[in-house]
Amino acid sequence: MADTTNHEIEPAMRGSSRPMRFFIVAGEPSGDRLGGRLMAAIKSRLATHDAMFSGVGGEAMMAEGLQPLFPLSDVAVMGPFAIARRLPLIVSRVYQTVNAALDFRPDVLVIIDSPEFTHPIAKRLRKRAPHIPIVDYVSPSVWAWRPGRAQKMRHYVDHVMALLPFEPEAHRRLGGPPCTYVGHPLVERLDWIRDQDPDALAGRLALRRDVPALVVLPGSRPSEVQRLMGPFKDAVSLLYRDCSPFEILIPAVASVRKMIEERLAGWPQSPYLLEGEADKFAAFRLARAALAASGTVTLELALSGTPMVVAYRVDPIASLFRFLVNVPSVVLANLVLGGNAFPEFLHERCTAENLASALSPLLRDGPERIRQVEALVRIHDRMAGADGPPSIKAAEIVLTYANSNRA
Repeated sequence: MADTTNHEIEPAMRGSSRPMRFFIVAGEPSGDRLGGRLMAAIKSRLATHDAMFSGVGGEAMMAEGLQPLFPLSDVAVMGPFAIARRLPLIVSRVYQTVNAALDFRPDVLVIIDSPEFTHPIAKRLRKRAPHIPIVDYVSPSVWAWRPGRAQKMRHYVDHVMALLPFEPEAHRRLGGPPCTYVGHPLVERLDWIRDQDPDALAGRLALRRDVPALVVLPGSRPSEVQRLMGPFKDAVSLLYRDCSPFEILIPAVASVRKMIEERLAGWPQSPYLLEGEADKFAAFRLARAALAASGTVTLELALSGTPMVVAYRVDPIASLFRFLVNVPSVVLANLVLGGNAFPEFLHERCTAENLASALSPLLRDGPERIRQVEALVRIHDRMAGADGPPSIKAAEIVLTYANSNRA
C-alpha cells in the first residue's frame, strides 16, 4: 500500500457515487469514545455525501450510527489472565469481524487501540484483501516494550495515528509504519477542563481556602487500589504529621469507589470522596499537588496544571518482567516532556517515606514546586501542538486513505 502522507482532503466521492464505507473496530470503552468522535468528524467532513459505518464498538460509536456486530463487552477484557479465560470467544469474534469486513467491502479499515484484538483482525484482512488500506488509531507502546512490533506492523498497517507527540519519531527510529501525531483526546477537552470551577467545589464542600488541598488518585482498577491505598495512606499520614494541615480529595470512578471507602480507616482526617468528571477536574484545579497512580491521569493532571508525585506497583509475577520495559520513565507526562520532571516511585521504591518526602515541597512555595509548574506549561504547549482538533485531523487521514482506495 502506498504511503499517503498528504492529508489534504480530495472530493469525498471521487470515482464513485456510492456512500463511503468505513469499517471501524474498537476493543474497549476508551477506544469506543475515540471511535465515536472520529465518526462524527468524518461525517462533518463529507458534507453532502453519506457515510456508511460498520464494525465493532459501544455506546459512543452507536450514537454516531454504528450497528455493532456484537456487544463490546465480549472482547473488552484487560490483562493476560482475563484474556486467557475468554480466549475462545475472542478468537471467534476476530474471525467474525474479518468476515464481516470482507462482506462490507470498506474503503478503509480503522482499528482503534486494543492490539490483542484489533491487530489479528488487521493481519487477516490484509492477507485476504490487500487492497483495503488499514489505519491504526492509537500506537501500541512500541517505544516502551517489544519494539520489534513496530517493524512487523509495516506488513499490515498503512498509517498510525498517534496520541502522544513523541510516537512518530519512535516509529521512524524503529522502522514502523508512517505515523502522524494527531493529538490526544484530552486536547479537545481543554476548554471544558478550564470551565470546571474550583471555587464552586470548595464552596460546596465547605473547604477552607487558606488550607492547601492534596488530591489522591489510587487508580481506576481494583488491582491498583488494592496495591496503592496502603502506601498512599501512610504517605499522607507522614505528611499530615510533619506539614501544616491540608485537605484530602479523592476522585473515584464508580467501579472502585466501594474498595476505596473500605480502605479509608486510619487516614489522618476524613478525605472528601468525589465522583464524576466535573468534580475530578475541579479538584485537580483546586489542589496544591497530587499523589497519583501512573497512567493517563498524569496527562489529565498536567493539562490541569497540577504538580504531582507518581507511584505504581505491580504484582510479583509481573515485576519479574520489568527488564523488558525500555523507557526512562513510565509516567506519560514525563515522556511527553522528554525529561523526568515529575518524581516517580515504582514497586519497592513506592514507600510512604519516599512519597511524603517528594510531596512535602510541592505543598509550599519553593524551587521544587516552581520547576514543576514550569514543566506543566511546556507539557501543555507540546500536547496542544497538533494542527487542529485531534478528531478532525484523524478524520482527514482516514478520508485520505479511503479516497486513495476509490481512485
